[in-house]
Amino acid sequence: MNTQDSVSLTGKLEISLNGTVVQEVNNMVVTAGKEWIASRMQGVVDGVMTHMAVGTGTVAAAAANTTLGTELARQALTTSGGVVAGAVITYASTYAAGTGTGAITEAGILNASSAGTLLARTVFGVINKGALDTMTISWAVTIS
Repeated sequence: MNTQDSVSLTGKLEISLNGTVVQEVNNMVVTAGKEWIASRMQGVVDGVMTHMAVGTGTVAAAAANTTLGTELARQALTTSGGVVAGAVITYASTYAAGTGTGAITEAGILNASSAGTLLARTVFGVINKGALDTMTISWAVTIS
């Protein structure tokens, strides 16, 4: 009998500006993020994901990414470590008026307020966040 299992990590972001969904985009779980998941399964104490960053970089996401292309703002997640439901973990963060203002084109999930391990990164069409705008990103990572 030949039995094979495979594990896939997929993710999707929902980006809202002033309460209206403006984009939904798939993400890439990068190599460093996969290594972080494996180390946590082995019991290595490597901090949970605690922060989300947004930036203005436009180079496509790649498996070798360890940072955003051009980070603009990073802040704590709504719930440190995310919220787990079955095989889905959801990370969320809200960028209030005056935070992360600019032509946002990328986002990432990290486990530190600076530097840290990058779990996932995505690049998307420009979202112009003005100084008075509020932007919320909800990011679901599914293990299947």
